[in-house]
Amino acid sequence: DMIVGSWPESLSPGNEQRNFWGSEFATRQGSQNLIGIKSPVIDALVDGLIAAPDRTSLVNRVHALDRVLQWGHWVIPQWHLTYDRVAYWDKFGHPSVVPAMGVQLDTWWMHQEKLSAVSHQLSARPKTRLRRVPSS
Repeated sequence: DMIVGSWPESLSPGNEQRNFWGSEFATRQGSQNLIGIKSPVIDALVDGLIAAPDRTSLVNRVHALDRVLQWGHWVIPQWHLTYDRVAYWDKFGHPSVVPAMGVQLDTWWMHQEKLSAVSHQLSARPKTRLRRVPSS
């Protein structure tokens, strides 16, 4: 059996890894251990990841967990985008420094010149008229 699933991650994976891969969550209703993995090796890797004393250790331990999950063919990476796709009218200002992950819409502001330009373009478009269609 196979599913397409996702395990949302941060730049600092931690306790949530138990819920994703831990043996104690393998049969727990509602857990994110969708695969039902019960592995003392993975449990040890997750415990080590959570207890990582510094960033280098954390990154190395996450890579080790990734290798084991892929080696067992439990997780096969399907796709990954290094950017966010967001469609919007170009009427906003954005900060020059942005977070490494995720769009932070609450840091955007209405840029008056851009808003005026968008409004002008929209008002210059030909108007479409709605037609009533008789009911049958």
